[in-house]
Amino acid sequence: MKTENMRDSELVKNCLQGDMEAYRQIMDKYTGKAMALAINILRNREDAEDVCQEAFISAYHNLDKFDLQGNFKNWFYTMIYNRCIDKIRKNKRFFQFFARVKSSQPLIQVNPEPTNPTSVCSLDKRYLQTLSPKERLALFLWAQDSFAGEEIAAILKCSPATARVHLYKARKKIKAVIGGENVEV
Repeated sequence: MKTENMRDSELVKNCLQGDMEAYRQIMDKYTGKAMALAINILRNREDAEDVCQEAFISAYHNLDKFDLQGNFKNWFYTMIYNRCIDKIRKNKRFFQFFARVKSSQPLIQVNPEPTNPTSVCSLDKRYLQTLSPKERLALFLWAQDSFAGEEIAAILKCSPATARVHLYKARKKIKAVIGGENVEV
C-alpha cells in the first residue's frame, strides 16, 4: 500500500507541475472505484456520475492542498463521501419542497423516490436501504477495498472506534435483514 501512496504522490507532484497526463492517470485509476462508492451511497447512477465529476474537478483544483505525505485515496474518497452527503441533503430538500407543493396542489404528480436505484454490492438493494449513508460507506470500504477502521475513520472524519461502530451496525443490520439466509457478512 505504501508504494501505491508513493505512486499517487508522484502523480500529484507531476500534476502540480502542469503534467495533465498525470491527472489523467489519477482519473483512470480512481474513476471506477469512485463511481462504485458514489452509487453505493446514493443508489442512483446519474447522481453518482454528477458527484464523481464534481469530485474530480474539485480534487484537481485543490491538489495544492493535498499533503503529499498523506494517502491520496483517503483524501479523494473523503471528497466523494462529502459530495454524496451534500447530494442526499439537496435531494431531501428538493423532495420536501415538492411534497409541500403536492399537498397544496393535488393536480401535480410528484414521485419523491429516487429513480433508477442501483448498487454495486452483491447484496440486494433492499438490504442496503436499511443502512445509513455512513454505515453503507463503512461497509463498502471494508468489503470492497479492505479498509481498516482507521482508514474508514479518516474518510468519515470520526474516531476509529466510531468507524468500527458504523461497520458493526451495518453488518448487524444486513444479517438481521437477511435473517435465515446463510450468508457471511
